[in-house]
Amino acid sequence: MELARSIVSRLRQYVGDRRHAKRQKIRLVFTLSIVSQAKSLDGATRIDSLEGHTLDVSPTGMALIIPTIRLGEHHLVGENRSLNVKLELPDESVAMQVASVRYERLDEHKTETGYLIGVKITEMSEADRAKFTAYVSSLLKRMR
Repeated sequence: MELARSIVSRLRQYVGDRRHAKRQKIRLVFTLSIVSQAKSLDGATRIDSLEGHTLDVSPTGMALIIPTIRLGEHHLVGENRSLNVKLELPDESVAMQVASVRYERLDEHKTETGYLIGVKITEMSEADRAKFTAYVSSLLKRMR
C-alpha cells in the first residue's frame, strides 16, 4: 500500500496536480486529535493529541506533516475518520474538523520526516472560517 501511495505522489510531480484550489506553502503549527475519543474507565473523556505543522494551505484543505500515523491505538487516516485540528495562525488560532484524502510516508524526503496527510476541511465555525479564509487570501495575494 505504501508503494502505491509513493508512486501516485511521484506521478503528481510529473503529470501535474489535479487539485483546483490554489495552495500556498506555509509552515503553521497545529494540534491534531481524533473526533471520537474513547472514554476511560472512570467515565472521563481522554483526549490524545499530537503536534505537527503544515506544508501548505488552501481555502478548502491543507497538507499536514505529523511525526507518526497513529495516535494511541488509532490510525489517523481511513474511511470515516474525522480529525480535529487547532491551527495556529500568526495572531490567533482556528479550529476545524478535517477528513484525510491521502497520505504518504516522508522517509525519502530530504527536509521532512514522518507523514504527510492531505486533508479537506469538512467543518468550521463561521467565525473561524472567516479568519482562515482571510488569512489564506492574504497569502495568495502576496504570491502574485
